Amino acid sequence: MRIILKKEEIKGNRITISGEKARYLISVLRCSAGDELQVFDGEGSFYKSKVAGLENKKVIIDLLERISLNAESPLNLTLVQGILKGEKMDMVIQKATELGVKEIIPAVTERSQIRHTRKVYRWRKIAEEASRQSGRTMIPVVHEPIEFNSLFAVHYSLPLSGFIFWEDGGLPLKEAIEKMQDARENLSNHPEACIMNPASLYLLIGPEGGFSEEEVNLTVSKELIAVSLGKRILRAETAAISAVALIQFLLGDI
Repeated sequence: MRIILKKEEIKGNRITISGEKARYLISVLRCSAGDELQVFDGEGSFYKSKVAGLENKKVIIDLLERISLNAESPLNLTLVQGILKGEKMDMVIQKATELGVKEIIPAVTERSQIRHTRKVYRWRKIAEEASRQSGRTMIPVVHEPIEFNSLFAVHYSLPLSGFIFWEDGGLPLKEAIEKMQDARENLSNHPEACIMNPASLYLLIGPEGGFSEEEVNLTVSKELIAVSLGKRILRAETAAISAVALIQFLLGDI
């Protein structure tokens, strides 16, 4: 059995869990005194633990041993996802988490059908649950939604590496990766290169209807590379999951 707690909730050798997580342990996992449990802190460590007892809908846990665990991808992947309707966005959050992304930025684009949402808390819970189920030691950061046109100005000041996936054109992915790697070699003497993480990549996926040409041109002007996933037009959620999986296969730990 696994559970993720915030690091500040893990104090001392005995902790008491209440609220939603206690209900999950009692009602879903059916835990009882003596059960073994893995407690993850969401920052790269977990604790071998044992359930000491149940009391007033609370779960008392003894922390037996702290273990550093590296189950994370060597890539720092940030998925910028045009907000999708309904359960499609839930699926992208879940599967991207399972595949190892570090951050997810929901974006409102020119063709977005959803322009306002109150689902960020829900998406963060989905990411936490997907992290727990997949055995990750970290929970991806799910940001508040942002307007696509202000994305670069608000979030970043350094040169970026990554790809915008566009059904109307772009390089094959392998060729785009070679181009990116060549560009990084040319930047090796750049004064800012020493603080750029060579494993940091940004993957930009549009909503239903994809990106507009103006959005692609803006992204390319920031030195990201336009990429095609082939001749077939993929649904947005399929494109997101495929893109992350392919990058992890070609550059990561799949």
